[in-house]
Amino acid sequence: MSKVEVTVGIDIGTSSVKALAVDADGKVMARARVPHEVRIPSPESFEHDVDIAWSAGPKTALAQVSENFSVKGVSVAAMVPSLAAVDSEGRALSAGLLYGDERGRTGGVGLAGASPAENSELFGFVRACVADAPNATGLWPAQAVANYALSKEAVLDTATASTAMPLFDGSKWDSALIESAGARVEQFPSLAPTGAAIGRVGADGPFLASGCIDAFAEQLVAGADGVGDVLVILGTTLIVWAVVSDPISVPGYWTIPHTASGTFLVGGPSNAGGLFWNWATSWLAESNSGPLPDRVPVWEPYPRGERTPFHDPHRRGVLFDLDLTHGPAALRRAAFEASGFVVRRVLDGVRQASAAPLNRIVATGGGTRVDEWVQAVADATAIPVDCVAVPEGGALGSAWLARIAAGLEDPHAMTEGRRWARTGRRVEADPKWIEPVAQRYDRFVSRFEQ
Repeated sequence: MSKVEVTVGIDIGTSSVKALAVDADGKVMARARVPHEVRIPSPESFEHDVDIAWSAGPKTALAQVSENFSVKGVSVAAMVPSLAAVDSEGRALSAGLLYGDERGRTGGVGLAGASPAENSELFGFVRACVADAPNATGLWPAQAVANYALSKEAVLDTATASTAMPLFDGSKWDSALIESAGARVEQFPSLAPTGAAIGRVGADGPFLASGCIDAFAEQLVAGADGVGDVLVILGTTLIVWAVVSDPISVPGYWTIPHTASGTFLVGGPSNAGGLFWNWATSWLAESNSGPLPDRVPVWEPYPRGERTPFHDPHRRGVLFDLDLTHGPAALRRAAFEASGFVVRRVLDGVRQASAAPLNRIVATGGGTRVDEWVQAVADATAIPVDCVAVPEGGALGSAWLARIAAGLEDPHAMTEGRRWARTGRRVEADPKWIEPVAQRYDRFVSRFEQ
């Protein structure tokens, strides 16, 4: 009996590597999760062990989902930005620097308050990696490290490279700017279009795609393609993208082309995701009673600074309006509500700049399994939330790109990944909570303006 043909999508996340084996119809045939740690040796640091998280993790996850299947293609997505110094065999010579690490703020390029695309954490990362390993063979983001571990090809896709602007000028690495950071352009990975085949896994194994950004992969298969849709990625990082018909400028927000023709995505990433609420709830006692709608305090969810819209690494978490009636259940609800407030704040910025109706949230990411989180987002925004059927959207979208690399899909039909989009459940705002939550949101916004 012949084995079922699948493609495998791999997603290197902040806390784990996820992998899915997916058939031609988008059915998940196997899944794996390989955990790893975030290292925080100092308050300013945010690191991975490169050899574990970026190299061994993807190989282990691929092996776990490949058994009993005929794997035709593989693709790797990862968070951005990231960077590490490596030797000629792709082994780490430095820590793997991650978004929000203070070294990305030191000696970087760009202006405070400018568009996110005009600022480059990666410039600061390059300088830090060169200082740690001046004789490194490569300066590679996570996707390139994983690609090399799987195929011996140090290649990065152009969509991921675009997050390194101005080090990447839209078509190639900027050698003069790279040299000004103390590096050589030869240390950077080769470039290939997103979804292009760059080699094989092993001598005659499945085709390997160039890879992509995790949020891009999620977007391909989420189904948030119409004007007025909002894609919310509930992961370690919270990401909010509103779909609009025209490119608009909102201070502190990204505006990028959607894969759906004629539309754009406006929003960006926030630290108010699982990174925040896992920390905020880890020290709370269990409670058998639920919170009351009007008896919840308010969090500012920034223990590691914030990205959209402030791009301020120095913001810190604050819990306010606390009183003796607030128990663990209220504090837990407040943590999830704070994440919902960030979603609403991003959407309010879009509404001020565009007439686009925002009437449906499509939620993806592992956080869709956390009912409290999804409900808090629905209550804070008063918008129904459609949770995708497959939470590992980064891995699912990568599996779609793997089909393109393997020649199983038209290379010009990247957006056809939407045929894999499926809704698992819809969560509506709770009428009893809408008004009390709105009042707390006003308090939250007043803190924003300070």
